[in-house]
Amino acid sequence: MSTSTTSSNLQDRLEDLFSYIREGRILDAINEFYADDASMQDNSLPPTVGREANYEREKQFLSMVKEWKGFEVTATGVGDDVTFYETVMDWVTTDDTPVHVEQVVIAKWKNGKITHERYYHQS
Repeated sequence: MSTSTTSSNLQDRLEDLFSYIREGRILDAINEFYADDASMQDNSLPPTVGREANYEREKQFLSMVKEWKGFEVTATGVGDDVTFYETVMDWVTTDDTPVHVEQVVIAKWKNGKITHERYYHQS
């Protein structure tokens, strides 16, 4: 992909990312959609930097999920090397606790890969 990512290419990449998440392929998504030096940040917490570190963080998170109940995207937007989406997610933890999260995700992209992603939600 060229150094400048068009809005239509980013929209396609975002839709592909959603497909991976809906299919439960979150770890595959880390490898496919995130740059080597990508950072992921939850609200105002310090970011986790590097694709490998984020892969391990997601792997730990997934080890606490017993069942995915839903991943609904309610709004999206695409700009110059930036995307956002609003989502509603539901899952059940391994100790049978239901979890409901509504969040906005803003991602900065370069060469078709996410370089920085930040999640905004109530804790």
